[in-house]
Amino acid sequence: MDLGIGGKTAWVNGASSGLGRASALALAAEGANVAISSRSEEPLKEAAAEIAAETGSQCIAVPLDVTDGQAIGEAARRVEAELGPVDILVANAGGPPPGSFDDFDDDALYSAFTLTTASAWRLAKAVAPGMKQRRSGCLIFSTSSSTKEIIPTLLLSNMMRAAVVGMAKTLSKDLGAHGVRVVCVAPGRIETKRLVQIDEAAAQRTGKTPDEIRAGVQATIPAGRYGAPDEFGSVVAWLASERASFITGTSVVVDGGMLNGILS
Repeated sequence: MDLGIGGKTAWVNGASSGLGRASALALAAEGANVAISSRSEEPLKEAAAEIAAETGSQCIAVPLDVTDGQAIGEAARRVEAELGPVDILVANAGGPPPGSFDDFDDDALYSAFTLTTASAWRLAKAVAPGMKQRRSGCLIFSTSSSTKEIIPTLLLSNMMRAAVVGMAKTLSKDLGAHGVRVVCVAPGRIETKRLVQIDEAAAQRTGKTPDEIRAGVQATIPAGRYGAPDEFGSVVAWLASERASFITGTSVVVDGGMLNGILS
């Protein structure tokens, strides 16, 4: 199936590894020209070279710390200068550390906001005006299944990602008439370094081993396993495509059936 994104420009953040890299690879495999960003410059360059070699699509590395608002604007201008106006934005950033209310102070609160919520806002600000002017584009925000059912040990993530969903829903109303779609993709238990950290934190808190934590969680997933990053990336590529042209203002959950809510 031709997804209709060949030749379009995609900008994927948090893309040196994990969900971001998988999303960039899926978009490039469909013929998009892709810019990938993350703080880790050398791994980012390696990822860009690997994606280009594997897919035959252009993939450039644009190092970026998404907690730096000024740097986001500079990176957006570089992407446009090298690849053209951004047609697809994948706003993806690592989540705040796990913990509960007593574990955090105001500095942690502000850091979580800057990393997760403000970065999504600033990335959208950098590319949405051009999309609106061209009457075409797709903003995709990588969030979490915690925006549907909170995860008790992820207080800061629960707060900050929920705010991103509220922003995305509002933007879908504001930008829809201008041909711009806005969606969230909410991963459940996908096999990434972030998930390893969460399982290790749960193990330390409960006295169990990480393998025991994993087995317990997998028992709650109808698919019977953790997801693979490429399974998430495929959903992102499809949502960015013309095949999803009537989907906006919603969250698509990629969780193997883990959530229990009827509306999840």
